[in-house]
Amino acid sequence: MKKEIFVGQVGIGGNHPVSLQSMTSTDTRDTNATLTQIRQLYTAGCQIIRVAVPAADALESFRRIVHQSPLPVIADIHFDANLALQSIRAGAHGIRINPGNIGSRSRLIEILGEAGARQIPIRIGVNFGSIEKKYRKPGISKTEAMTHSVMDWIKFFEDQDFFQIKISVKSSDVRETVTAYRQIDQSCDYPLHLGITEAGTLLSGTVKSAIGIGSLLLNGIGDTIRVSLTAHPVEEIRVGKHILRALGLQKGGIEIISCPTCSRTSVDLIPIVEKIERDIASLKPKENLTVAIMGCEVNGPGEAMDADIGLAFSK
Repeated sequence: MKKEIFVGQVGIGGNHPVSLQSMTSTDTRDTNATLTQIRQLYTAGCQIIRVAVPAADALESFRRIVHQSPLPVIADIHFDANLALQSIRAGAHGIRINPGNIGSRSRLIEILGEAGARQIPIRIGVNFGSIEKKYRKPGISKTEAMTHSVMDWIKFFEDQDFFQIKISVKSSDVRETVTAYRQIDQSCDYPLHLGITEAGTLLSGTVKSAIGIGSLLLNGIGDTIRVSLTAHPVEEIRVGKHILRALGLQKGGIEIISCPTCSRTSVDLIPIVEKIERDIASLKPKENLTVAIMGCEVNGPGEAMDADIGLAFSK
């Protein structure tokens, strides 16, 4: 069992269910646009939102976003330790940094002190594209380099008496990502944030994320997930929910079972299924429900009979 941390009121690790995250795609300086998107994500089922803080002129807007957001807000910081410090002081419920690009270790110690005083977690996020040079050695694989980097940073954090840690080790390559997470899972007991970084467009990104995130979750690895898509963030939540439902890790969802159609189908099934999927998208039952929509008499009656709600067509 992984250690327990909290981002706002959302528990991660321990006995908590796998939580679903996304990241805003708006300009953080535009408070209203960012809050509008966060509310859309909240309605879609997002539980934690990450917001980039790209420069000092975004800090005041970030402060307003944190205080008006219906979701706990994580500040996403790169390169500038001062932005991390100011985001914490602005009320961030957590921060995401890559320790290797945030500045000197003395500045990192300042960040750990501020976060520790407020009991907010830090995600050590290391992507394959940003492994520090000292870990890039002949004969050492990318996944081994990633594991060494993360474990060294964990020790540094622990040496500063900071233990509110969450880990991510992402790549756009599914095999590399899965291997890296398996190695980290065996090496530490901090909660893991899963994702395939830069996964691609809605179709290709969904496939890569479902394979990578899903295979890890099937093996009991992972405590919170973000599906990274070149698409509207609401699509990330939709895909993430489908992954969790398919694995039986989310309650209160509606799963549609429908056949792929063939020449036996006696109705135009595809638009029927698409309409029903749209119509039920906003429903949030407390327990899992299965809706079967089947096009012919071969398996249709049996599948429909086993569902909570079933519809089977026949000549």
